Amino acid sequence: MASLPRIENNADVRFLGAKLGEVIRAYGGDALFDATEAIRKASVDRARDHANGQDGLGNRAALDLGLGKLDLDETLDFVRGFMLFSMLANLAEDRQGIAAEPDADFASAVATLEREGLDHAAIADLLAHALIAPVLTAHPTEVRRKSMIDHKNRIAELMQLKDTGRKETPDGDSIDDAILRQIALLWQTRVLRREKLYVTDEVETALSYLRDVFLPTLPALYQRWDRAFGERVPSFLRPGSWIGGDRDGNPFVTADSLRTALRRSSEAVLGHYLDQLHALGAELSISSEHAAIDDAVVALAEASGDAAPTRADEPYRRALSGLYARLAATYLAITGKAPARGGHLVGEPYANPQAFRRDLAALAHALSANSPLRSGGALGRLIRSVETFGFHLATLDMRQNSAVHERVVAELLTVAGVEADYLSLDEAARVALLRRELASPRLLASRFTTYSDETTGELAILAAAAEAHATYGPQCITNYIVSMAESVSDLLEINLMMKEVGLYTPGRTPDDPPVAAIMAVPLFETIGDLEAAPAVMTDWFALPETAAIAQRRGHQEVMIGYSDSNKDGGYLTSTWSLFQASTALKPVFEAAGVGMQLFHGRGGAVGRGGGSAFSAIRAQPPGTVQGRIRITEQGEVIAAKYGSRDTAMTNLEAMASATLLASLEPARLSNADNTDFQAAMATMSDTAFHAYRDLVYGTKGFRIFFRQMTPLAEIAGLKIGSRPASRKKSDRIEDLRAIPWVFSWAQARTMLPGWYGVGQAIAAFPDKARLADMAEGWPFFAAALANMEMVLAKSDIAIAERYAQLVEDPALRDPIFGRIRDAWYQTRDGLLTATGQSRLLEKHPALDASIRLRLPYIEPLNLLQIELMKRHRAGEDDPRIGEGILLSINAIATALRNSG
Repeated sequence: MASLPRIENNADVRFLGAKLGEVIRAYGGDALFDATEAIRKASVDRARDHANGQDGLGNRAALDLGLGKLDLDETLDFVRGFMLFSMLANLAEDRQGIAAEPDADFASAVATLEREGLDHAAIADLLAHALIAPVLTAHPTEVRRKSMIDHKNRIAELMQLKDTGRKETPDGDSIDDAILRQIALLWQTRVLRREKLYVTDEVETALSYLRDVFLPTLPALYQRWDRAFGERVPSFLRPGSWIGGDRDGNPFVTADSLRTALRRSSEAVLGHYLDQLHALGAELSISSEHAAIDDAVVALAEASGDAAPTRADEPYRRALSGLYARLAATYLAITGKAPARGGHLVGEPYANPQAFRRDLAALAHALSANSPLRSGGALGRLIRSVETFGFHLATLDMRQNSAVHERVVAELLTVAGVEADYLSLDEAARVALLRRELASPRLLASRFTTYSDETTGELAILAAAAEAHATYGPQCITNYIVSMAESVSDLLEINLMMKEVGLYTPGRTPDDPPVAAIMAVPLFETIGDLEAAPAVMTDWFALPETAAIAQRRGHQEVMIGYSDSNKDGGYLTSTWSLFQASTALKPVFEAAGVGMQLFHGRGGAVGRGGGSAFSAIRAQPPGTVQGRIRITEQGEVIAAKYGSRDTAMTNLEAMASATLLASLEPARLSNADNTDFQAAMATMSDTAFHAYRDLVYGTKGFRIFFRQMTPLAEIAGLKIGSRPASRKKSDRIEDLRAIPWVFSWAQARTMLPGWYGVGQAIAAFPDKARLADMAEGWPFFAAALANMEMVLAKSDIAIAERYAQLVEDPALRDPIFGRIRDAWYQTRDGLLTATGQSRLLEKHPALDASIRLRLPYIEPLNLLQIELMKRHRAGEDDPRIGEGILLSINAIATALRNSG
């Protein structure tokens, strides 16, 4: 039987593709299968010609003709088939893990550092205060429904069984038949959401990853690290989330959504602990007749109240019965409902996770006296879970725009009779006023006064955060991100608002500094913000009270934004500005005696900071990682990196090892090279910045060109997020969020945010030999070029030209697209010169093969999307046209993988 993917060498891809072919033939019939196969062959031939140096344009007419024979129903089925193949190809690729990188695992990183002269104690000291946190966000570039992801994950589990040589599942089904059944279910599952996503939907989606992947994976990963390091490592890697707390531009995030996110997370983690305790009760059947029992275990057993005669000689089981009763009471106290599996004993709720851990540690200590039971086992994993996840599962960040805080504080001050026109004050006057108010125990808000909806809502969500601290513990919310932070007053304002709900307490004496239960974190997003970041933080630490808070905490976080800085200044300038800001912040923190913790706001696409996290972390400026780093994980990247336990373990380990290396490795550049290379980057960044700004913001009609060329308007029809696409009701690019900006260019195969301006910068730089040296010896520049190279390989300027034909005015279209086309070739040629290659990805064969595998399946989807967009924009109202456009957006995003 013919099968769709005959061009691939990967055995998994061939197997899964053959099964998909069976499903298409079974449910779509021979006609659909034959038409799909004919289009596939034509597209493969075109891709082959392109790879052999031909432009493939001669095949395009035949390819278009084949697509033109499909009616609308067949078009929808065809798009679904190509989308499913891309999904299955992704699955097969993920099973092979990340392309092998040296030191991308913890043991190798430790060995490398020890070879370079670092002793064990130095590594242990770093780990003692380290924090690595992947932070899940709800940014809407995951276009697949959760049902589709679930079926894909079941296929992955079945493939793992197949790897072991088994022919049947534990239930007796044939594994091959079970895989075929899951693919058939994928074929028959509705791809598109019919209803808009709400914040609660996003909470549940993130919870599925935290509960099903992070909870079981991290304790197992820590056991591996303990063995590799030769001692128990601290619990330095902990997950975070923005979902339910990030209300910057999202009016649907409220106090209720924050409560929901925290309650659902707590239910999940406490339910997991109860299940683990139940399993431990079955396992620890140790009898006092055959083992000496530690006094602490006896005390826990006696305190449990478990008088069952069958367990009279089993103190561990009796002790665990008591722990279970107390945790069940904790579950009831926190969530307001009884756990699914109730116990027969009644206990007092635990005051905090630390109290629960102490009881578990007492059992573990007693077991360690019996050497065969010394290793972690299930009890060790549960202790590690409590250290890592607490009673909250994932630390939830709060975020809001500084402009909102300004208005709220202005209203509070006006109503309280303190300052009638706060917004008219200059920065110095604002800071002086805010410091006076923060030093006073007097509150501004009154329950007898009516405030605006905005102020009421902001105070309500902060009150919910204070409730959460009391309920779940202070680790449930530790950071408050202030978007568009431009000054010290932007940070003081959130402290003043937190004081209203008891999250900020003024100091009583000079020796008793104030306490901020949640850290105000500035987010520097634009190029200008990044340049100003060191000055803002210098002024922040110059205030004695804020410096004292940071010194007591030991660190201060600064978030740097990749997305908006890219949209503001282009790829090269954004990347360089982030590097410069990080470098310039380091001495500011050193002078203040405060540890620096950078929070990297990365997206999936290279235009939003995407690419290999391992390479990106290692490419950070020397001395800026310091063992502490947080990174956003957004959209489709979450499913790609954390869709299964195996992929999660691989990616989390890569993140940990990269952080270890970036924190402790000696500098890899001499001072002279570092100076020369940075001077070269500054020059190229300036050239790239002006080229990018001139095109995007300086070209008349560019926003019309962009909106007509790309499926920006059509993307709005996807029910993929709760947040509006623009910050304001306007068609200005400045007001468009970075995600739809990048996502639209990716759909049109232009990928402009990931490369435009770089070609002009390389062409204008006279010393090409120095560029080659930078590409070879500077991790920062090498990573920047590698990410851009991936973008260029995924783009297709000939297909982009097809999209440009959607622009109605030729006088607008032709000159603008001509500039884009010429710059693409110039960028490609410049990159090849700098890296010493004859073609893109010549030095990266695994990535090259991965992208080439998908290209024949993306081009027909692009061509169909263009045709459907033409018909839709011409006024055709057949609902299948709109559905086809949305399906094609879904399919192209699936095939490109990191497009948003």
